[in-house]
Amino acid sequence: QVQLVESGGGLVQAGGSLRLSCVVSGRSADAFTMAWLRQASGMEREFVAGISRTGGNTFYSDSVKGRFTISRATSKNTVYLQMHSLKPEDTAVYFCAAEDSFPATDVKRFPHEFNYWGRGTQVTVSS
Repeated sequence: QVQLVESGGGLVQAGGSLRLSCVVSGRSADAFTMAWLRQASGMEREFVAGISRTGGNTFYSDSVKGRFTISRATSKNTVYLQMHSLKPEDTAVYFCAAEDSFPATDVKRFPHEFNYWGRGTQVTVSS
């Protein structure tokens, strides 16, 4: 059974940084294209960043481009989201998502494309 567990969320001041981690268990993470999505209170879940199975392709939403970086460590079965220059509008529950992917260069972005989800980690950015 595939499980995704996020960690690293918390409370940070505007302009600060956080690094989120998502550990995959049950299967090797390199079978999956991975992504981070977020959901603010009262809002729909939205795509933040995605990375291909190989790690060679990444894609970011316009709202985080240049501030966030997604990466993966195959040996650790882990995907990261490094967040810099955080803004109050980044406040949300951040979810890790995974999906089997062919070809290996594929990056998925839409919530309905993912079958595997973590439970989320809260990120709160104060002004």
